[in-house]
Amino acid sequence: MKQTILIILTVALVLVSQAQNATGLAIGDKAPAFTATTDDGSTWKLADYVGKKNVVVYFYPAAMTGGCTKQACAYRDAQPTIEAANAVVVGVSGDNPEGLKLFKKAENLNFTLLADEKGEIAKSFGVPVKDGGKITREIEGKSYDLTRGATASRWTFIIDKKGNIVYKNEQVDAAKDAEAVLAFLRK
Repeated sequence: MKQTILIILTVALVLVSQAQNATGLAIGDKAPAFTATTDDGSTWKLADYVGKKNVVVYFYPAAMTGGCTKQACAYRDAQPTIEAANAVVVGVSGDNPEGLKLFKKAENLNFTLLADEKGEIAKSFGVPVKDGGKITREIEGKSYDLTRGATASRWTFIIDKKGNIVYKNEQVDAAKDAEAVLAFLRK
């Protein structure tokens, strides 16, 4: 009897743990410290912004695809207002830095894109990740293969100056994401 109860409790704990991991971080949780390679090959660290600015971290599946381009362009257009709200935006995907550089150039993006080729940053936030892939896009008359090592789901977070998650959206409307973030930052 004791052994059966112990087994049931163990299974219950495993299920609770899996459920928590499936939903990722919650509002109020400390954001995971992370470092990533940017679209220009430099290193970006969350620690450089904690205590100074709010940080909008948006995960997107793949550079130069329909929804992801709409989302990035909305952030580009909202950039002055986001900066006025004392926030910085970073877009995170499984694309390699070279692909991110092309995406930034093609869409005239004015914020940093981070390469998360293994999906480790996304996973640390609890964002679901699938295998990567490759697409071919033409930019300025030249054909490029864009490679991503992982494909993250489209989720958005805001990290406050204390390093805590204060906003989380798992049901992001790509074209309206920047608008929703701005509404939150203005509160």
